[in-house]
Amino acid sequence: MEYRRLGDTDIEVSLICLGSMLWGSRNTEAEGHEQMDYAFERGCNFIDTAEMYAVPTSAEHYGRSEEVIGTWMQARGNRDKVILATKVTGPGARFPYIRDGNPRLNRWHIEQAIDTSLQRLKTDYVDLYQLHWPDREVNKFGQLGYRHDHEEEMTPIEETLAVLGDLVAAGKVRHIGLSNETPWGMMRFVQLAETMGLPRVVSIQNAYSLLNRTFEAGCAEVAMRESVGLLAYAPMAAGALSGKYLGGARPEGARMTLNPDNTRYLKPVNAEPATQAYVDLARSKGLDPGVMALAWVARQPFLTSSIIGATSMAQLEAAMTCLDVALDDETLAAIEDIHHRYTYPCP
Repeated sequence: MEYRRLGDTDIEVSLICLGSMLWGSRNTEAEGHEQMDYAFERGCNFIDTAEMYAVPTSAEHYGRSEEVIGTWMQARGNRDKVILATKVTGPGARFPYIRDGNPRLNRWHIEQAIDTSLQRLKTDYVDLYQLHWPDREVNKFGQLGYRHDHEEEMTPIEETLAVLGDLVAAGKVRHIGLSNETPWGMMRFVQLAETMGLPRVVSIQNAYSLLNRTFEAGCAEVAMRESVGLLAYAPMAAGALSGKYLGGARPEGARMTLNPDNTRYLKPVNAEPATQAYVDLARSKGLDPGVMALAWVARQPFLTSSIIGATSMAQLEAAMTCLDVALDDETLAAIEDIHHRYTYPCP
């Protein structure tokens, strides 16, 4: 297992981070424990979760993934060996069951969120506390263009950063990070940390895959110059880059089969031909398409860790083999050629 430094901290995290968003919904507690046992035996020391997990999001599933991780760490007695990351939910009308039904990134919400997360996780601190998405209008979750709302209500970043600083001072949080953020947001958090004497963000968790390279357009430079490393989520484009959904296929039990409204990586105009091109390339090189996709993400210099989530042990075992794959120059050039033909098929 390769390890990379988390921002400017003294923490070394595994290149593979174990995602948890299905534990407590599609995966049972026992299955979640099995996945963690397997990953940690192979050198993974990093787990990512969120208060809003498991998915699909609902009052029934809210907080369940954190609970699964908590019971595992309690049973194994290994909290000191785990680099644990979780997230506080941003604003949205879909979460009437979260606190007052209007989650924001203000002091009251963040303080309530961290305390309940710590209870579920059965620990008194998290190593990385992330803002799941901004408390302002941004082009996120598939929206490429930005549209400004002059009348929007947003929690000032200064307030959000101040309360996060208090959590660090109290020992509840070691380091802080962003998620689904923009270049402006990254730089604003960095600037305010410097001017206000508050903790600096050390990571950004954004979507990044062969089907979605929008991170490279602005965030990558900030990540490199400001040591705010990428934690890439959906590096296999929610399984689409395995090729299993090509031609309209919807395998029984697959994520997109169970959640047909989740079409971010299945858009027929560009996503289908782009995916087909990457799958054909991988097979022509004797590679599993999903493993090629993961190996490509893993080699990026701005990447700190790639978040892999799996439903089955077979999927997790296959995904972990990406660490043994080195893509040659010919394959990398072919990937760039496909990217130039289908530049942003799934932003």
